[in-house]
Amino acid sequence: MTDPLIHFSQDDYKIIKREVLYKGIFTLARYQLQYRTFQGGWSNVCSREILERNQAAAILPYDPVLDRVVLIQQFRIGAIEGPGQAWLVETIAGSFDPDEGAVNAAIRESEEEAGCKILDIHPICDYFCSPGGTNEYVHIFCGRVDASNIDGIYGLHEEEEDIRAFSLSIDEAFTLFQEGKIKTAPAITALLWLKLNHEWLKKLWHPR
Repeated sequence: MTDPLIHFSQDDYKIIKREVLYKGIFTLARYQLQYRTFQGGWSNVCSREILERNQAAAILPYDPVLDRVVLIQQFRIGAIEGPGQAWLVETIAGSFDPDEGAVNAAIRESEEEAGCKILDIHPICDYFCSPGGTNEYVHIFCGRVDASNIDGIYGLHEEEEDIRAFSLSIDEAFTLFQEGKIKTAPAITALLWLKLNHEWLKKLWHPR
């Protein structure tokens, strides 16, 4: 197949100035830059503001013996003005420092947010969340777990987390998605992937 993409490199943009506007848990920065256009020239100098943060790892725990997945529910400030309630249904997820790595972060977050011990892990995909406004990059995994005794309240007390973890069948989880009750991208992505790859993953992790 002919490559349909036009390829660029770091030589095809110029950072003229970076200014930090705010620094807290996240950093808000303003860039003055130019970039190579598809016609071969250079854009005018333009201004872009971006929310800078660490990469994140998300994981959907799956029990191939019970054929159940684990989801979490927690309050999210970003959802208070959106449709529905601000207590969102999600996959386990969290940000990580570069020296920790995505896999280790997914395993750690599973224990912190749902009391899950990850027995095997399989990569699903990784992507930019919303690159027009943030550099956040997310790695999504599926993890093999024993979901027989998961349901409960978890989270780090020092971070004021109040996280409910619960298990349900794949069909039940997919019904929540179809009913519009799951509104977070990692959860939707992971559930759609598992729906497509359920049979071979179950055979891989629970051969009969």
